[in-house]
Amino acid sequence: MNLTPRRADLRRMLRLALPIVTVQVGIMMMGVVDTLMVGHLTATDLAAVGLGNLYFFQIAVFGNGLLMALDPIVAQGVAADDHEAAARGIQRAFVLTLFLTVISSLLFLPAAQVFAFLRQPPDVVPVAGGYAVGSILGMLPFYGFVVLRQSLQAMGRVAPIVWTIAGANLLNAFLNWVLIYGNLGVPRLGAVGSAWGSSLARWCMAAALLALSWRWMRPYLNRFRPEALDRAALVRMVRLGTPIGFQQQLEFGAFAVIGVMMGWLGTEAMAGHQVALNLAALTFMVPLGIGAAAAVRVGHAIGRQDMEGARRAAGTGILIGGTFMFVTAGAFLAVPGFWAGLYSHDPAVIAIAASLIPIAGIFQVADGLQTVAAGVLRGAGDTFFASFFNAIGFWGLGVPVSVVLTFSLDWGPRGLWWGLAAGLAAVAVLLFDRVRRVLRREVRRVAIDSPAA
Repeated sequence: MNLTPRRADLRRMLRLALPIVTVQVGIMMMGVVDTLMVGHLTATDLAAVGLGNLYFFQIAVFGNGLLMALDPIVAQGVAADDHEAAARGIQRAFVLTLFLTVISSLLFLPAAQVFAFLRQPPDVVPVAGGYAVGSILGMLPFYGFVVLRQSLQAMGRVAPIVWTIAGANLLNAFLNWVLIYGNLGVPRLGAVGSAWGSSLARWCMAAALLALSWRWMRPYLNRFRPEALDRAALVRMVRLGTPIGFQQQLEFGAFAVIGVMMGWLGTEAMAGHQVALNLAALTFMVPLGIGAAAAVRVGHAIGRQDMEGARRAAGTGILIGGTFMFVTAGAFLAVPGFWAGLYSHDPAVIAIAASLIPIAGIFQVADGLQTVAAGVLRGAGDTFFASFFNAIGFWGLGVPVSVVLTFSLDWGPRGLWWGLAAGLAAVAVLLFDRVRRVLRREVRRVAIDSPAA
């Protein structure tokens, strides 16, 4: 099986991937700005934002992954010139968005009690709980934005998403300035203010994206398809997306558990962990975007019944994603203290973050490669094994290694991160093997509208 990309494959992948990467980095930059602006208050506020963000994404990430079932549905439908199938898929995703919003919003309410049960620092618990409650307002637009984003990416129409994210970052920074620091006559809300600012920005993001993309989305949304409410088809779509949701939940859940255990080591450890994690997550947005582009390119090729094109698209995404992560790994290993100093003036926080950032540089190479491989499989409609391998790598290996290194061998915060590195390496190896197995045979288009799915 030949995965070697041609020069034309590299150009096509980069043409699609660069705007998607810009979008992913832009989304992450909202969290970076939140962290930077809160980080100049107190270590408690910084730790609370870290803990609140962990809770937010631990709840939201399953629905985000489930809605990524749109990648093969829309990409393969558009490539096969079956726009009605794509329209039904998009409308079903909006139906699922309503259910996801209700469930996730209810799960945010007991956040403070959950943090207290998990023995997080007492000064952090009430602030992080307020952050989680402030995030409820943004859940519906969060999922609505995901539906629009995945649909437009699958169509190759990413310019509206780029413009939306650029505006949303400016708005988020302004709202943070108002709500965190108490400007323009608004009470000073600290870390909780960043949650309210992000929620308001998410409403503007969803509305702006719908407006900017209406010329392309209109044929899919201007007329309601009654088949969008077909229970059997909705179940098949959920069955396709659920492994993606679990895959992301298992991966993010491992990071969340590490964050909780970091809280057991103290407020400074939690704050330093948040700094290093924020940096690693920012660079991770690039291969995440490349993985999304690979899903689209592989999905288009399968929709055209072009398996050779699908294999080259997979190889192209892996090459680009791996190269980028090797470069950023070098930057993290070279000057960890510089990156840590951008986030905090607290010497204890900077010292802990600087000890973790080089480990992030090592594990993010495997993290980038595994997320591109997962994107390739998603484009092929192969969603189960990525979830299964995440369970093995993170929960069978990574988390147990973290516990042993930190609490039995007394490695401190670094032990938690070395466990994550081991889990990510295992997931990357398993996913690469799955990509090889899937793409060496013919792959059929996913079928949501018939029991053949």
